[in-house]
Parts: sequence; C-alpha cells; structure tokens
Amino acid sequence: MRTMEAENIIEMLHITKEFPGIIANDDITLQLRRGEIHALLGENGAGKSTLMSVLFGLYQPEAGEIRKNGQVVKINDPNDATALGIGMVHQHFQLIDVFTVLDNIILGAETTKFGFLQKKEARKKVEALSEKYGLKVDLDAKVEDITVGMQQRVEILKMLYRDNEILIFDEPTAVLTPQEIEELMATMKEFAREGKSILFISHKLNEIMEVADRVTVLRKGKYVGTVNTCDTDKQSLSNMMVGRPVQLEVVKDEARPGEAVLKVEHLSVPSHTHKKDAVHDVSFEARAGEILCIAGIDGNGQTELVYGLTGLEKCSGGTLTLCGHDISHASIRQRGENMSHIPEDRHKHGLVLDFTLEQNLVLQRFREPQFQHMGFIKPAAVREYADQLIEQYDVRSGQGAVTIARSMSGGNQQKAIIAREVDREKPLIVAVQPTRGLDVGAIEYIHSQLVAERDKGRAVLLVSLELDEVMSLSDRILVLYEGEIVGELDPKATTVQELGLYMAGAKRMAKEGEGA
Repeated sequence: MRTMEAENIIEMLHITKEFPGIIANDDITLQLRRGEIHALLGENGAGKSTLMSVLFGLYQPEAGEIRKNGQVVKINDPNDATALGIGMVHQHFQLIDVFTVLDNIILGAETTKFGFLQKKEARKKVEALSEKYGLKVDLDAKVEDITVGMQQRVEILKMLYRDNEILIFDEPTAVLTPQEIEELMATMKEFAREGKSILFISHKLNEIMEVADRVTVLRKGKYVGTVNTCDTDKQSLSNMMVGRPVQLEVVKDEARPGEAVLKVEHLSVPSHTHKKDAVHDVSFEARAGEILCIAGIDGNGQTELVYGLTGLEKCSGGTLTLCGHDISHASIRQRGENMSHIPEDRHKHGLVLDFTLEQNLVLQRFREPQFQHMGFIKPAAVREYADQLIEQYDVRSGQGAVTIARSMSGGNQQKAIIAREVDREKPLIVAVQPTRGLDVGAIEYIHSQLVAERDKGRAVLLVSLELDEVMSLSDRILVLYEGEIVGELDPKATTVQELGLYMAGAKRMAKEGEGA
C-alpha cells in the first residue's frame, strides 16, 4: 500500500499570496495525487489562477510551502517549475504570433550541438508526440495564422516536449468549440492513464463532473473544501462555489416580439483567409423583445458577421437597417448610438488594458454631459458611476475603480464589459460569447440581465458556442454554416441533437423567401 507522501505528488500547504488591496490566496492547502485529474473550482477572482501561478513560479507566496513527493521545494521562477516537471497552459496563451509552431514549442528548451540548433531532432520529437496524443498541428505554420484551438494544442505540446509530469490547465476550454472540448477531455484522460497528474481550473461544472477525480473549491481567496466527483453533483458544487443556491436553468417568460430593430438583407462580409466571402447573402431580422441567437461551430462566419454589423469590418454587399436608419456605410461610433456590443475578444476589442477600470467603464460615454464639462472629464462623476456598476455587477478588483484592467481576472474583465454595455440601454445588444470564462453565479446574473433587457423591449442578438446557453436563453435560433443561414429553429420545439446536425451542415432548411 502506498504511503500518503508517495500518493501526493504535489502538496501546497498553507499558501498565502497578497496583492495591493487584496489577499488573493488566504492560507490555502491543495494536494495533488499521482495520476489524478484534480479540478480547481471557484468564482471569478477566487484566487485559482494565482494559486497555480505560485506553483509555476510566476509569483512568490508570502507564506506557506510547496512539496514534491514529500520533499520541500523552492520554485523561484518557471524554469525551476519546468526542472521539477511542472508545466502550465495559461488562460491567455503565451505564444509568439510571428514564430512558427515548431519554434514556439522548442523556445527555451532548444537542443543544440556545438552551439548549433538541432531543429531536425526537435521536429522528430514533436511529430512523435503529436502522433501519440492525436494533437495534429502544422509545425511550419505561423501561430498568428492558426485557430485558437490549434494554439492550445501548441501549448500542450510545449509541456509534453519538456517531459512535464504535472500539467496545469488554466481555463483550457474557455475558447474552444464543443468538438475541441471533447478532444481535450479525451487527451487529459489519456495523460492521467499514463501516470501524469493534472490540475485543471474550470468554471464549467459539466466538464468537471465528466473528467475530474476530485474537486477543490475556493471562495474569495479561501479554501472551502475538497470532494470526490463521484460523491457530489453540479448543484452541490455550485453551492460550495458561490455560497448560496444557484439557479442553473434560465427562468424567463414567453417572449413578446415587436418591431424589427435590426434588418439584415443579403449581407456579405469578406474573409481574410479565403477568396470567397466569410458571410454570404445572409438575411434576418432581430426584433424588439426577443433574444435571437446565432448558433454554429466556431469559424463558420460568426465573427465576420458581428464585425460587419458593428462596423469593425467593411461589408462586401447587402444592406443593414438599425432602428429604421440605413447604417450600411455608417461609422462604428454612429452605429454605437443605437447598439451595444459585448465583443468576442475582450482584450482586443473590449478593454483598454492599461486604463483603469473606471476609465474603461465610461469609454463610450465620456462625451455625455454627465461625465464632462467643456471638454474636461468630471472625475467625481466618473468615479461615482464606476462604483455603482462595480457594486451592481459584482466586479471584483483589488483597488476598486482605480484598478488597472490588465491586472483583473478574465472573468471580472468580462463582467466589466457587460456592465458597461448593458447599462448604455441601447435598442440592440450584440452579445458575443457573453458568459465566456464566467462562473455559474455570474452566468446566472448575466443571463437574468439579458432576459431583463429583452423584457424592457430591447433586441438581443446572442452569438454563442455553448449549446446549453443557446437552448435555454434564446427565443429563436438561426444556424450559421459556412457563412450561410441553414436553419431557423424554435428552442422549445427542437433538440440539441437536431441543432447539432444543422451546425455540422448535415441538415438545411428549405429556403423560403429572402428573410429568416
């Protein structure tokens, strides 16, 4: 029989980590067994990523110790972590866009002979790993030219190339399609069968129940408990995580659609990667008082469609009518007068990361008389408004309104964007992956906010890859496949399986007229 020391490959004992204004980890103990998949669960800002960053050597704790195989170890930086066999796939990938896949994988762990790089040997090793684990990726492609799912494979291959035996995955499924998530789950199980030990940060209770052996729950920087997944359920985990019962299903009354707020007629949007349009001859209406969902597998034109609607991309054909006005050639600011936009990429299009939280919260409103006088910002008014939104949407940050956006957790960055956009009270809300990276408590609140906006008579255009969200939140579903609408479905009269067939292109509706 194995001793407890041998069974626990990693022990993090009484870890405390502080930042200005906040104790991110408050006396946390976590034990990882050899060959297990151990999930780390908690709300946005609970301290999960910070704890894993301590283990990977990115942060030094104020108190506590780390043991590997029962021996106390000092991890000063990621090089020490790598030497101990610890690897990490970060929530926001650590890749160099202009380097090839192969160069990214071997960077920092290059094989040399007489001072010369041995790329041929490195390629053979990476190809063997790629083949063994089914992580197919073009080694000669530049990272900037491959999909997000492929980039994650590169990060995993980086860990495997370094022969890591302890693998940390920080929110690994936040940016993946359902199919890619299934593949990742299978890969993680394969790693565990081989004896590798996995720490897996996630908000998604379905994934945790499917793949994890045990779950450790953190709340507001403190340790709540560790449970076996076979002895618990999703409702119990969500209660542990949030500290109260959470409504896992969306509660909403029947929609009462009114006039069309947005009319899209024969819209086409060019593609940057192919000669043909990414969106081709798409027509539909988003009506006041309804949540219309654009569903589809990632990469079928959703991003380009939203860019075309919001003005981030020039359309190659068709007309857009918003609140009765033709906006086909309007600027982004002109479109924004009647449209809120929760973007797909919160870093690129949602926030100015080096601005404070309060500056980000008034980004589109600082010209209003409420916030400026004769061209000068009114700091007290901005602070008061920011504090109000921070409290209403439970945006957690170490220094409140003056926190730099970059230093906040991904989920709290997302909550800040949603607070700003929903509070603008525009007739149309374009919400792209609004709950990406959010915990169940935050998802419950955001869903209730979108339903409340619908009930106030606003049109909500939801773009989501989460099938549960599509089915439970939307009043009407349009399926986008290869840039065309192939189906219009009623979520109450369809199944996830039928929706999946449309999304995969196996089913198409008969074209009836020009609109949807």
